[in-house]
Amino acid sequence: MSVMKNIVVLISGRGSNMQAIVQACAREAWPARVAAVISNRPDAAGLAWAREQGVAALALDHKAFESREAFDAALVELIDAQGADLVVLAGFMRILTPAFTAHYAGRLLNIHPSLLPSFAGLHTHERALAAGCRLTGATVHFVTAELDHGPIVAQAMVPVLDGDTPERLAARVLALEHPMYAQAVRWFVEDKLVVDGNRVRQLDGAAQLWT
Repeated sequence: MSVMKNIVVLISGRGSNMQAIVQACAREAWPARVAAVISNRPDAAGLAWAREQGVAALALDHKAFESREAFDAALVELIDAQGADLVVLAGFMRILTPAFTAHYAGRLLNIHPSLLPSFAGLHTHERALAAGCRLTGATVHFVTAELDHGPIVAQAMVPVLDGDTPERLAARVLALEHPMYAQAVRWFVEDKLVVDGNRVRQLDGAAQLWT
């Protein structure tokens, strides 16, 4: 049986993926609890939502620090004070320092709205449309020091339709992000993931590709 784990979720806005994870954790009785939601923006809408669910909601304003290194060091202290076994990035709009990613190596997850390694970085849907892609999607991956890279846990495929706009495409991708990310986090807390190089295996043989 899996030992109860503490999850800390980092957000910068409303945190819709965070909300999906908090709800799935409670609904499905994972062997885990969301110990805290932390934002680098004190006005992030997701903090108020987390408080309404009884989850600790904490702010650490990056503007109060002189450097990324100083902010990340303070963030590590705050996360570790929550006893985090897993750190989940859910729309956390900060580029993390190598020291931060090294500290949480193997227990830091992110979701990115493209089929990585394609379209790392920002404006993924605009770039997919401009490139004439017929297929895009989202990727859950372990975080490394290289931006939007790391062992891939799961991917969701979304067709690009004629006449799509970035907004319409983003909405269809997000609809798959929520259940996929929640499932990936559940696999982690249930000790169902094994990392082999850049490939991640789900020990029960569950599908890691969503359509």
